[in-house]
Amino acid sequence: MKNAKTFRVILSYAVLCLVAVVMAGPFVWMVFSSVKPNEDLFAHPPVWFPQRVTGEHFRAAFAHTNLPRYFLNSLIVAGVATVTNVLFGSLAGFAFARLEFPGRDVIFFAILGTMMVPIHVTVVPLFILAKRFPLAGGNNILGVGGTGLIDTYGGLLFPYLITAFGVFMTRQFFASLPRELDDAARIDGCSDFGIFAKICLPLSRPVIATLSIFTFTNVWDDFLWPLVIINRDEMRTVQLGLQVFQSQFSVDWGPLMAATLMVTVPVLIVFILGQDYFVEGIATTGMKG
Repeated sequence: MKNAKTFRVILSYAVLCLVAVVMAGPFVWMVFSSVKPNEDLFAHPPVWFPQRVTGEHFRAAFAHTNLPRYFLNSLIVAGVATVTNVLFGSLAGFAFARLEFPGRDVIFFAILGTMMVPIHVTVVPLFILAKRFPLAGGNNILGVGGTGLIDTYGGLLFPYLITAFGVFMTRQFFASLPRELDDAARIDGCSDFGIFAKICLPLSRPVIATLSIFTFTNVWDDFLWPLVIINRDEMRTVQLGLQVFQSQFSVDWGPLMAATLMVTVPVLIVFILGQDYFVEGIATTGMKG
């Protein structure tokens, strides 16, 4: 019996190690390709480890694109979207989890229903709403006459300010907290907002970290919406910036790998900083519905 249990543990670790190697393979290839000279990039058979390390691809990535501006745009959009999702999502999640009001469950399930709508279905309506946004980009009060939120940070942020996923995550977490905390706070004279700010929010660090990681990663990696809403080069995000290295008939693989590596680093940093809270948040969210 003990031998069978040991065998299962060893087999599980072996499978996990195999999966880790398969998942890490493309990333390792990208890292090595970013410092390979061109002769190693196109060698046959493929060369994993570069015979000579070079930084020419990183220099080319900065020389041929406005990469610092792309990074700034993505940091602004992803950072603001993360803050607004945490703020508005936690407020809405608290209301749905701890307050009683008519139609609460119906509204909550209607919000959940929007998560089943593919993003491709909403792109055109979102674009029309952004273009006809009142008093923006030369539009009048009726949203006519100008460009609205096109080619602006507001346009990039438009779909990300609050998401159904953020409301769902925070609602599930707040629903798992004991109701006795609310009763004790009300005895001490706390209002509903006081309970949220002084009791629930300080306990919600795991779900806030989890939501922050998901939101930052999703906005940072998004390609479709910036492609639709942005025309000017100076407003491009990093994902649009990577397309500069690809033409109709060829791809500049060396600078593309170098730029992709740099684009990946912020996401890795965010995950490493919040990984402990991330695991705790995933483990606790949804314990009570």
